[in-house]
Amino acid sequence: MVEKLKRLLIGRPMKSTALAEEKLTKLKALAVLSSDALSSVAYGTEQILIVLMTVGFAALWYSIPISIAVLGLLLILILSYRQTIYTYPSGGGAYIVAKENLGLPFGLVAGGSLLVDYILTVAVSASAGTDAITSAFPALHDHRVLVAVLIIALLTLLNLRGVTESASILAIPVYLFVIAIIFLIISGLYQLATGAVPISGPRYGVPVGGISLFLLLKAFSSGCSALTGVEAVSNAIPNFKAPAEKNAAKTLMLMGGILGALFIGISLLAYWYGISPNPKETVVSQLAASTFGRGIIYYLIQAVTAAILFLAANTAFSAFPLLAFMLAKDKFMPRMFMVRGDRLGFSNGIIVLGVFSALLIVIFNGDTENLIPLYAVGVFIPFTLSQGGMMKRWVSNRPAGWLLPFLVNTVGMLTTLSIALIFIITKFSQIWIVFLFLPLVIFIFQKINQHYQDIADELRIDIYREKPEIKGSIVVIPVAGITRVVSSSIGYAKSLTDNVVAVYIGFDEESIERMESRWEEWNPGVRLIVLRSRYRSIIKPLVKFIDTVEWKAAETDHVTVLIPQFITKKWWHNILHNQTSLLIRAYLFKRRDVRIATFPYHLQK
Repeated sequence: MVEKLKRLLIGRPMKSTALAEEKLTKLKALAVLSSDALSSVAYGTEQILIVLMTVGFAALWYSIPISIAVLGLLLILILSYRQTIYTYPSGGGAYIVAKENLGLPFGLVAGGSLLVDYILTVAVSASAGTDAITSAFPALHDHRVLVAVLIIALLTLLNLRGVTESASILAIPVYLFVIAIIFLIISGLYQLATGAVPISGPRYGVPVGGISLFLLLKAFSSGCSALTGVEAVSNAIPNFKAPAEKNAAKTLMLMGGILGALFIGISLLAYWYGISPNPKETVVSQLAASTFGRGIIYYLIQAVTAAILFLAANTAFSAFPLLAFMLAKDKFMPRMFMVRGDRLGFSNGIIVLGVFSALLIVIFNGDTENLIPLYAVGVFIPFTLSQGGMMKRWVSNRPAGWLLPFLVNTVGMLTTLSIALIFIITKFSQIWIVFLFLPLVIFIFQKINQHYQDIADELRIDIYREKPEIKGSIVVIPVAGITRVVSSSIGYAKSLTDNVVAVYIGFDEESIERMESRWEEWNPGVRLIVLRSRYRSIIKPLVKFIDTVEWKAAETDHVTVLIPQFITKKWWHNILHNQTSLLIRAYLFKRRDVRIATFPYHLQK
């Protein structure tokens, strides 16, 4: 039943040879890996306006120069990550760049930041998408957490079906969103040009009382949330069809062009329309309503906006498992993240990402505004480390023409570092948890790595000197009577060794005498040891006997306890059987010199 449901939801297993077919074309990769960056168009401008509105409506004109500054940073990041793609075509992005050039500690900081950021990406995208839905259907506002969690579950399931299949499905809403926003911008500009909608924004360039450099920097850092997701292409280069690095670089440049055009278009439109932030209606919703009214076009724009915000999470579903794979390969995360699932994706990474992001939604009650600062600061740390790592590489290697890329990375590093510091200073009350959580993640990385190193040292052998130790074997079989399962267990044990002992624990003389009499009549060719238990305990007499056998056989024999276990036909029958065997196994499990084996007996009824 479970297997049939799994096949229905995920699909049939794929052969390992089909991995090459799972690589992405540029158009599909743009949809999957750019959805996070493109989705920020829906809330990037809004984050700037929220900060400026604390001073008053007249301050909203500052959103234009701030948006232009964000575009300048976008250009720097696109050029910088293009260099990273060609320098590190195996992927890994900031983690690999920082580890190889700045050292392992910086690499772990970058990797940990990105892992946390991808979890936040899913949470922010789901909560922002829910906001778009509740803007159109206010009745759903009280159920936004449930809506967001259900969407995360759907995306997790979709990604478990495989990269290519999810990309084919997700490409449609992503490109519909791009077309819809372009149509909204062009229509809005036409309405303004023809006078159908009057320019309602505050007068541009007029000084505003109460404005400060601190506030402008805070607004700029908030607007930089529109740049999250830019690094995803450099992390996921292995997902591209060959030549992977060229296709990844072209995808990155195309993404940057589309993102820049949409972001500045929405910012200009919001300023000219005089849009101010509303906690119950997004900026895009207000623009669409002002341009088209609340008709079918409005609802179509809201639908594709909600879709892209939800699907922005898919960027993380593509990049998180790959980064987790690289960290696991370096023994900083559990090895389960290196295992490909039935559909050739790193299923464990996908599932873990879905679970943690859903937990964040529940903890923060689906509040996008509280999540975005955490989300943004988490990505600017690896931005900075990546640029710094590339600077070190250019200076160390000095290839032909290295000076220009060095200058690009230097500007990028200084800019992203400045923004990270601005976030820390201006929004410390919202992002302080990062400084607790990130060190904890690094500590866990180091503990995992130390464990793997210790295990490797302990298990390593000298193949030229060390040979397997050959001993005899004593098999101890706990029995409760004379049954088919006991007969089968003895038959199996005697096929391994002649040194087999059956142990019966009796609570009274009558049951002991009856067992001894019947065993003598049966005569299976195995000695029966009878133990008396005055306090009706099975575990203590059995363990005491095993201790005696173990002490006598320590030098010459292995001691194996063979525990018969019923395999029931129906799942609920398990409740009626095997309780004693489970207790024995649990008690003996930690015994260093006792081996535990299970003899399964399949019941027919």
